[in-house]
Amino acid sequence: MFNRTRIALACALASLSLSQAYASEQSDAKGFVEDSSLNVLLRNAYFNRDYKNHTNDAKVWGQGFIGTFESGFTQGTVGFGVDAYGLLGIKLDSGRGRNYGAFFDTDSDGHPVDDTSEAGGVVKMRISNTVLRYGNQFPSLPVLAYDDSRLLPQSFTGTLVTSKEIEGLELNAGRFTADSPMGDSSRDPNRLKSIDVIGGTYAVNDALSVAAYHSDVEDTFKKYYGNVNFTQVLSDDQALNFDFNIYRTDYDDNSTAALDFGGDGNNDSNTLWSLAAKYSVGAHAFIIAHQRSSGDAGYAYDYGDGGSTIYVANSYYSDFNLKDEQSWQVSYELDFAEYGIAGLSYKTAYVRGSNIDAGGEQDGTEREFFNQVKYVVQDGSLKDLSLKLRNSIYRADRDVGPNLNEIRAFVEYPLEIF
Repeated sequence: MFNRTRIALACALASLSLSQAYASEQSDAKGFVEDSSLNVLLRNAYFNRDYKNHTNDAKVWGQGFIGTFESGFTQGTVGFGVDAYGLLGIKLDSGRGRNYGAFFDTDSDGHPVDDTSEAGGVVKMRISNTVLRYGNQFPSLPVLAYDDSRLLPQSFTGTLVTSKEIEGLELNAGRFTADSPMGDSSRDPNRLKSIDVIGGTYAVNDALSVAAYHSDVEDTFKKYYGNVNFTQVLSDDQALNFDFNIYRTDYDDNSTAALDFGGDGNNDSNTLWSLAAKYSVGAHAFIIAHQRSSGDAGYAYDYGDGGSTIYVANSYYSDFNLKDEQSWQVSYELDFAEYGIAGLSYKTAYVRGSNIDAGGEQDGTEREFFNQVKYVVQDGSLKDLSLKLRNSIYRADRDVGPNLNEIRAFVEYPLEIF
């Protein structure tokens, strides 16, 4: 585990060479009020998960309001500011008792609440291109990534320093001590002890970028992450992209996360990696990917490190991250802009996982057929209004998981107040 002293040292090292900075954001600060903004995102979300055994189905519909205020920084060598957010989710329908906890929590009687709300804020300080934030935040890092895939987003409470002193290089270091999950207005219902994070990304050039991160969730696990992304432009309308992601997880002894993913609680570890190749030509893109999980347990996440902490290729409804699992993906993407419908896109994917150690007599398998269509209004009074519909058809062996069909529908409209 690394402590606050090490985090402070890392941040100091990140900003040592100010003479190499490509530009100073703080020197261009216009002021606390002059650079401030207030936005509200209206999100209408429908979720339907139909388990084929006809039990425990989930069906819920809600209206969300996500308000965010960001101040500018005061002028001077050191700039100060504040950010704040307010969340409100209103239940429109819970499918006659088929509530889904990631949308709405339940009351003391076990009934879904009619609404949920949360508010939070951040104080921030900036020197040159280095920003320190403390408070309630939405971190989006490969080893600590908040989940925003339902009605209202997940949030974390803690400190995060982000430094961009050298062109192409971003460094992050932080410590968080509370986790507020989706659908729950409590500040820390899961009683997160702490998670420390450190790492960064570097754009070597226009074609190549790399990343490396580390995290430590106290009494749960330590994670290491690496990424290499390379794009080869073949012509004006053709390109080939390779994306490699890898996680190494060392579980603490008797970690619940390890036990939930097939470990025995004794020095368990996991390595999860994926390699995706994407060929783009005009409006079309074709992807193939291979993903592999190995070790004493599967890959666990959302145990204090956020519900989106799985930056790998084969993550859809299923993440294909079980013990010893190997999976292949073939997928296709289409951008309708070249056919006169700007803002409309479509994606379909098929993923099959095998060799799963699920505790049965034979290795298990799972498979998913995924489809998504999205449209964003490009102009007019409804500019930026987006509509997204996604569907997953999932089938698996009995030891692996229940068969299901899932539909998610989102309508979002951003409002810029000032």
